[in-house]
Amino acid sequence: MNEAGHPNRRTFLRLSGTVLSGSMLAGLSVPYVHAGESARLKLGLVGCGGRGTGAAANALAPECNKDAVLWAMADLFPQHLEASLKNLTTMFQDRVQVPPERRFTGFDGYRGVIDACDVVLVCTPPRFTAKITLEAVRAKRHVFFEITGAVDVPTVQMILEADELSRKNGTSLLDGHVYRAHLARREAVQRMLDGQIGQITAIQCDYMRTWYRPMHHKPEWSELEYQIRNWNWFNWLNGGHVGNTLSHNLDSALWALGDQVLPEAAYGMGGRSTHIHPSRGTSYDHESVVYEFPNGLMLYGFIRNADNCFNSNRDIYHGTKGRCYYRAFSAPQITDLKGNVIWRADEALAQKSAYEQEQIELLESVRSGKPIHRGKILANCAMMCVLGQLAVFTGQRVTWKEAVDSKFAFLPVGDITWQTEPPVKPGPDGLYPVPVPGVTTIQTPLAGLAPLNGIPERA
Repeated sequence: MNEAGHPNRRTFLRLSGTVLSGSMLAGLSVPYVHAGESARLKLGLVGCGGRGTGAAANALAPECNKDAVLWAMADLFPQHLEASLKNLTTMFQDRVQVPPERRFTGFDGYRGVIDACDVVLVCTPPRFTAKITLEAVRAKRHVFFEITGAVDVPTVQMILEADELSRKNGTSLLDGHVYRAHLARREAVQRMLDGQIGQITAIQCDYMRTWYRPMHHKPEWSELEYQIRNWNWFNWLNGGHVGNTLSHNLDSALWALGDQVLPEAAYGMGGRSTHIHPSRGTSYDHESVVYEFPNGLMLYGFIRNADNCFNSNRDIYHGTKGRCYYRAFSAPQITDLKGNVIWRADEALAQKSAYEQEQIELLESVRSGKPIHRGKILANCAMMCVLGQLAVFTGQRVTWKEAVDSKFAFLPVGDITWQTEPPVKPGPDGLYPVPVPGVTTIQTPLAGLAPLNGIPERA
């Protein structure tokens, strides 16, 4: 997609498919890639951390996919790969077939996995996901990629390009917004789409949790290595916590709206009030963002990463006839306007693993020749996250069109190697620069998102 092809809000709406259930299967014929050797599906894992290892385990679960084998693996860090391989081999024994020649490391190790496999699971830090996904789709591989999938406008563009290409070459492209594979939520969404709570007028999304995955800088690590290892706390690697934390909630909201409507603008606020420490990187520890939709619908999102505070992971859909409540993987329920429960999802259905379900559906789409196409759906959510994050960091009300037209990109531009200078460096006190609402602008090179000298003095 060329520079003139940056999607605006209307383009995103036109490109978005309608998903009334968790998967969207189109009737295209899909040839196997490397499909010999008893028609085994050869899985490749790129990104061997906890989520990547979990995704591979879900795909290999015997009750799910008996013909799939893990065939190749890649990670930037050899020790991550070896630890993941050991764990998966212990669990699945002969279904893990990754000899030394199919273990790849370094920034371009993913290319070895793409060359060797039918299905590629991309579970890297979000900064790298879109590029690897696009290359895999260009090679006509089926791809599962973890969210957020894109961190800025250029990477959203890559996902749109990957989606368009996957439709042309008949390959599946599925993102890791796992709630869409939660069978109980599917029933709740269908009930909302059928009008059981009436017209949705407001949505509340909470994701408030403890400070997770803190990591301290070891002397043997370069600055770049430390930031990549601690990617959850550096905006240029995770896109900010609107995407890194709230993405699942926002995707669920778009799903409940039929994937037919997107926000027109957003505004919000955020900052850092706890854990003032170098390991916090450039991230805020609390944010709130308000999305303005057509016809007066408002979405209110709340994020917090702090210890010893109230935690909440829930979504509430307020309708003209009732409300729908989600709480992570618990059974959703619908009440009337007085709070009386009029429907609750089956507990057994809610307890079925959505993580396994998404892999079941992905691999079945490959076997059946009916590919899943979720790239455009993911691109909508990713752009919504970018919009909200820009609004919080700048302190401004930002429209969808302004965010897209800004062509906003995190530094550095281009490929990253071990010789790349990280876009942010710690100051004399060890702390990294953070965004300064009212000073930071969309036009600022958004690496640290604030000048190192902080807020200018008032006259």
